[in-house]
Formats: sequence, structure tokens, C-alpha cells
Amino acid sequence: EVQLVESGGGLVQPGGSLRLSCAASGFTFDDYAMSWVRQAPGKGLEWVSAISWNGGSTYYAESMKGRFTISRDNAKNTLYLQMNSLKSEDTAVYYCANAVVAGAFYGMDYWGKGTLVTVSS
Repeated sequence: EVQLVESGGGLVQPGGSLRLSCAASGFTFDDYAMSWVRQAPGKGLEWVSAISWNGGSTYYAESMKGRFTISRDNAKNTLYLQMNSLKSEDTAVYYCANAVVAGAFYGMDYWGKGTLVTVSS
């Protein structure tokens, strides 16, 4: 059974940092590019970032560039998202998913249940 389990969410002040993790199992992790997607309260899904199977290429939505860093550890079957300089607009449920095309939801067959990030003073 494919499982993606996000962790690391919580309450953080504006300007603060948070590191999210996604533990993968039930599939060959390094066969897949991976991504982070988020959904703010009352809003639709927003693509955040993607990383190639070996971590050699990374991609970010414009508003995340310079603030977020995606990485992966294939030996641990784990995906990460380091989030710095957080803003209230970053408040959302963050999901990890497999990726086929950077910036698109096409081919995202595997999803976690998400972890909530709340940025507030």
C-alpha cells in the first residue's frame, strides 16, 4: 500500500521557519519526482515545489523562491520542505505527492493526508 505521511506542521510566527517531512512507503521512492502542494483555508490547491528523482533539479512557485527549499533523502525514503521567512499567506495544509510535470497536478497519483502550517502572531 502506498503511503505518504507528512509531519512538521504547527504554529509559527511571521518571519519564522519550519521544516516539513514526508515519509514514503509502498512504492519505489527514487523512481519518482516528488512535489509539495498546499491548500489555504477556503482556497484551491496551489503547487509549491518539485524535485527530480535524484534531487538534481528543483522547481519552485515564484512566491516561494528564496524562502523555501525542497530536498530529499532517497536512502530514507523521505521528502523535505524547509520553509523560511514565513508569512501569514503561507498558512495552509501542506501535502506531499509524486510529480510528473513541475508546476502541474498531472500525474499526481499518490498523496499524503497533509500537515497544517499556521503562520500567526
